[in-house]
Amino acid sequence: MSRPRTNRIAVSFENFFQGWLVRQEHYLEELLSAKDDCHDDLKDLINRVLAHYHQYYEEKSRLAHRNIFLLFSPTWFTAFEQTFFWIAGFKPTLAFALVNDAITLTQEQNQRINSLKGEIRMEEKILNDELAKIQESVAAPPIMELARRWGSSVDGGITEEQEVMQSLRSALESLVASADLLRTTTARKVVEILNPVQNVRFLAAATQLQLRIRSWGLQREGEGQETQIE
Repeated sequence: MSRPRTNRIAVSFENFFQGWLVRQEHYLEELLSAKDDCHDDLKDLINRVLAHYHQYYEEKSRLAHRNIFLLFSPTWFTAFEQTFFWIAGFKPTLAFALVNDAITLTQEQNQRINSLKGEIRMEEKILNDELAKIQESVAAPPIMELARRWGSSVDGGITEEQEVMQSLRSALESLVASADLLRTTTARKVVEILNPVQNVRFLAAATQLQLRIRSWGLQREGEGQETQIE
């Protein structure tokens, strides 16, 4: 018996993501090594790490086009990881917390970072308002509930409800694209403000946080399964 199309899409992305995480761990090793022993190849390493993130967002964009609801109920992320999510990903302003924790800025850099932070917060608010409007326009329940209902459904005949969902799907796809663009734009502008040594520290902190959150999430799920068995 063939696997439903939506399930195949989810499995395909999950396989990509698992391989992407393995490469992410390798990049973390390089970043930590470069952070402690700076050398002349920092810009090359920074560009490779940024290209690695770009690959993730390209693949995510393809998934969004095929089934946007999977991004709001992603089986490849733990429940703990998803508590940090904002419109199917991490909040762009998280980058500023990482900068503050990991890097000593010059006065000029600090001013530029603060200015950028204000701009990004405004953009986040605009997208938050847009998400609220999308839900109100279709009298929709929370997006996570819709994701559970439709993310695993199999395409069939077109009904009135499906037409409404198609409109919602298009709106959410556009919203996630805007949120991902804000995430990547924020990272790019932060990188432009920092020098190579600072960027290595920033990217190392970002990678460490992501992998730690995932590790904690997997640990919690493992403990939960053990409790159920007992």
